[in-house]
Amino acid sequence: MPQPSRFSIRLLVLALACIIVPLTASSADDAPLTKEQIKAFLQTAKVIGQKNANKGVTHTWRLTLSDGTITHDASFQPIDEHTAEKKFESGKVEFAFVDSYKYNIAAYRLSEILGVDYMLPVYVERKWQGMTGSLSWWLPVKMDEAERMEKNIAAPDTDKWNNQMYRIRVFDELLYDTDANLTNVLIGEDWTVWRIDFTRAFRINKNLHDPKNLVKCDRQLFEKLKTLNADEVEEKTKGYLNKQEVNSMMARRDKIVATFQNLIAEKGENQVLY
Repeated sequence: MPQPSRFSIRLLVLALACIIVPLTASSADDAPLTKEQIKAFLQTAKVIGQKNANKGVTHTWRLTLSDGTITHDASFQPIDEHTAEKKFESGKVEFAFVDSYKYNIAAYRLSEILGVDYMLPVYVERKWQGMTGSLSWWLPVKMDEAERMEKNIAAPDTDKWNNQMYRIRVFDELLYDTDANLTNVLIGEDWTVWRIDFTRAFRINKNLHDPKNLVKCDRQLFEKLKTLNADEVEEKTKGYLNKQEVNSMMARRDKIVATFQNLIAEKGENQVLY
C-alpha cells in the first residue's frame, strides 16, 4: 500500500482542526448564540469563578460560567428588599420601597413584548449559593455613559446614537426607575448602547417620571406601545410584577402614547417618529 504524502497528511490535519475548533470554543463571542441559547446557558452552565463586582448597592456578583464548550461571564443580583419606609442620605423618603432583582427579569420580559430586547442583556432567574437572583449575560462594554460624558467623548454616528437614546428614554418612562443613572447605560465597541439594572423600577406612580424625555420615538416601538395589552404583560411577568405594578405601568403607557400623538399633531409624524 502506498504511503500517504506529507501534503495529504497536512490536509487531513487541517480538516480535523476545522471539525474540532467549533466544539471547543472558549467564548460565546466566537460563535454568537441565539437568545434562547443564552437563556439556557445562564440557567444551566456551571459556575466556575466568582468575584464581587464592587459596584452599586445591589450586592452584584460577577460569575464565570461554563458548560464545557462555552465559557462566559454573567452578572448576578440577589437583592430583594421590601421596606415600608426608606430614608436616603439626601433626606428623601420613599414609602413602600422595593429594590428587587425581580424587576430586572420583568423589564427584560416587557422588552421582549415591545420588540426592544436588543437594548438589554438577557436576564433569567437563578439560584446560586443559597441565594435567588437575576442572572444576566455579561456585555462587551468599553465604557458607560457616565465615563463618556466625563471624558467628553462624542459618538461617531450622531443619528445612530440619538435614536438609541430616544428608545431608552421611552422605555425608562414606561418603567419609572427611581435609580436610573448614567452608569446603567453601557456602550459597546461599535457604539451599541444597552440599558441595565432595573431593581428600582416599576413604581406604582401613574404619572411620567420626566415627560421632557419624550422627544422622538421609534415607529415600531410606538406601534407596540399602542397595542400593549395588560393581560399579556401580567402573564409574561407573572411572579415578578403584581397587578398594581402592571396597572400603573399601563397608565404611564397611556400618557406616553398621548404625548407622542400630541407631538405628531403639532410637528408632523416625520419630525417625531423615525
